[in-house]
Amino acid sequence: MVRATFAGLSTALSALQANQKRLDIVGHNLANMNTVGYTRQQLETSSLNYTSPVSNYMNGSEIIVGFGVHMNKVSQIRDPYLDVQYRTQMQKSGYTDSLQTSLDSLAKVFDESDIEGIHQAFQDIYSTLDRMQDEGKVYDPIYETELRTRMQALANLLNESDRQITEAEQLEYQKLSGINSSENGSVEKVNDILMQIGNLNRQIKQNQILGQQSLELMDERNVLLDELASYIPIEVTYYKDQAHDGVDANGNEDLSETYHLDSNDNPMFKKEWPDDLRVEMVYYDANGTAQRLTLVEGTEGSGSENYGRLSITGNITDPTNFEITFTGSAKNLVPPNAQQTLTLEKDGANGGITGTPASTGLGNGSIQASLDMLWKTGDTTTNKNNDVRGYEYYRSELDTLAKSFADVMNAINNEKHPAGTTQDLFVSKNGTAINAATIGINPDWTAGSVKINTGGNGTDPNTAILNMMEALTSTWPNKGNNLNFIQPSPNLKNNSFADYMNHVSTVLANDSYSNTVALKTNVTVLNGIQNSRDSISGVSLNEEASNMMMFQSAYQAASRLMTALDQVLDVLINSTGTCGR
Repeated sequence: MVRATFAGLSTALSALQANQKRLDIVGHNLANMNTVGYTRQQLETSSLNYTSPVSNYMNGSEIIVGFGVHMNKVSQIRDPYLDVQYRTQMQKSGYTDSLQTSLDSLAKVFDESDIEGIHQAFQDIYSTLDRMQDEGKVYDPIYETELRTRMQALANLLNESDRQITEAEQLEYQKLSGINSSENGSVEKVNDILMQIGNLNRQIKQNQILGQQSLELMDERNVLLDELASYIPIEVTYYKDQAHDGVDANGNEDLSETYHLDSNDNPMFKKEWPDDLRVEMVYYDANGTAQRLTLVEGTEGSGSENYGRLSITGNITDPTNFEITFTGSAKNLVPPNAQQTLTLEKDGANGGITGTPASTGLGNGSIQASLDMLWKTGDTTTNKNNDVRGYEYYRSELDTLAKSFADVMNAINNEKHPAGTTQDLFVSKNGTAINAATIGINPDWTAGSVKINTGGNGTDPNTAILNMMEALTSTWPNKGNNLNFIQPSPNLKNNSFADYMNHVSTVLANDSYSNTVALKTNVTVLNGIQNSRDSISGVSLNEEASNMMMFQSAYQAASRLMTALDQVLDVLINSTGTCGR
């Protein structure tokens, strides 16, 4: 049987067009090889067949083959599983990276490896006391002035260290809120990302309904999703909207939403309808169970109803006392038509984080790292989730050191004082309890009305000086006989005053080291996932060059087919008809 005259030419033409489009896509891929977020594209094709009443009278397999190729659409080459893995790892990397930045800021306060800091100040005080223990020097005002100067220097260092911790807390709060900064904080950055994703959802879907794939817009959205995952833990879901999900309002199957039906309501072929994209934030309730809050709900509603936002209420002058609220999208299909919110705040009673509804936090992401550093103290005795030693832990350690030293020195100087009056060397600058921020030298000591206890009632004039020297070299809680009168004995975890500063520095160094190891591991895993993702979605010069040669050969073969068919037609038209002349 002779086929239709131009059917073969149509087949060859479709092959030429398809391979030309493939070559165009290869060129497009190569042109965007270094474009951030670009996903390699490909042409999806299918075999072209015709079904018509005429074909019902045709016999043989020729009715279903030989008609060429159909170009379905241009699509991206992506692996959804790798996308999920990458964003999950981004959450971990974002957390450890932000935490490391905070720990590095604390290292500036406690790392005394190359500066003369608090540890050296204690040694200077001991050296001065050592020179004063001679009986002739106890009464010398020059040596007492030197001692007072040394102790004033220590108090100033403690004051400055506390101020630096407060400054670090304010910078952390500023990083969250953007207050008094030229850059947006994490809250505003997340809000901007959510707005862009919500708007892109609508733009992409509208274009796809009109037959435009909008692959570049999808690339932009994927980059935003990756960035969002570094701030908060998210889960991304693709789904059909309610009018095309195959289920009616009562939850029953509705084939008309997903299929074109014939007159008997039987499915003929599936409707082509684009997916919507949902973004959910993962957080944990009081029991540690994962919960979800919908932040972007596809293309639901109008205006800003398809995406939520973050807000923060507080004041930079009190950087640990604030609330951060996550408000879900107004149009929310999970659960239906419910707008959810999550408010996190400092758990003052039990330490750590609390929330409304009850929550222990987000788990990962740079925002969670900031909350941990500002709100957690590392004391897990009352709250097992209070597992991070934040700024307040290190401030508390400084406060313990300042108050313990002041109490011990005051107790020694008041012991058996001949006048029977209080002769405190250290006082609080503002009249409250003594801590690192308030410790200062008693103004009466500077004025001369308070002096170093030189004895009385038969006491050796060197006793106070010797006791101070012993106090500086003893470990606390103290077990020595000469200092038993100091009750209660301060608890410095069996360290001396100078060594306690080393102990705190060591704790910080261990925290920083552990987090650095975790950060390096997370970055290594992240890079591995990125490489796997690039091997699938990224543009490879070698692979595209190979495709170019393959498609060019296919194009040449299709051209040769068209030439052969032209020759066949030439024979058919110009030679066959001469028979019998």
